[in-house]
Amino acid sequence: MISVSAFYKFVGLPNFASLRPALLEAAKEHGIRGTILLAAEGINGTIAGTPERLVSMMAFIRGIAAFTDLDSKESHAAAMPFKRMKIRLKKEIVTMGVPGLDPAHVVGTYVAPEEWNALISDPDVLVVDTRNSFEFEAGSFHNAVDPKTKNFSDFPAYVQRELAVSKNRPIAMFCTGGIRCEKATSYLRAQGFDKVYHLKGGILKYLEVIPREQSLWHGSCFVFDERQGLTHGLEIENPKR
Repeated sequence: MISVSAFYKFVGLPNFASLRPALLEAAKEHGIRGTILLAAEGINGTIAGTPERLVSMMAFIRGIAAFTDLDSKESHAAAMPFKRMKIRLKKEIVTMGVPGLDPAHVVGTYVAPEEWNALISDPDVLVVDTRNSFEFEAGSFHNAVDPKTKNFSDFPAYVQRELAVSKNRPIAMFCTGGIRCEKATSYLRAQGFDKVYHLKGGILKYLEVIPREQSLWHGSCFVFDERQGLTHGLEIENPKR
């Protein structure tokens, strides 16, 4: 059995490049594979290894001062879902291409998975899937809108084209693990939207804690590794493409 950890944190990292050698060495020592992105705005990663070694690797990451409170979402795979370990230095840990956003401090209102069903069942709430169209096609929440984006950098254009007239309407957004929603809600706040909500922990946390019989999720949650898709209880399920 292989354990998988998905994590991110928006935090100022002016010397982010200096973290790369130590993270690579620790990953090599513990037999960890996956991808970690580092940028001045924070860290974003999905890594995998045997349960004991992954726990040790996550402890190493949380031993870095900027990441002591790093949250992660755990799932499993029958075999290693990554071919190698990659640590990339980037301009953004999730690319939107809009300068000046501050997701570390300005975001929408977090909604716990246990409260999400009530929010998106309100007919006054516009539910927006911030992921790309092929992810939406694999699975999404009941009544969610597909922005029909090919890349997350297309999302601001969607907002200006479709949501500009909805600034007074409550908008609930979600994504795979939460990171795209952090930046999407930060962008909406910067554009003058006040009633902006997002699913805390993303779809993965919802599927982990909400029983299938109570769920408003339909289909599979696409993930960017060899597992392809996850469903309730974070069980592996190939998405319908």
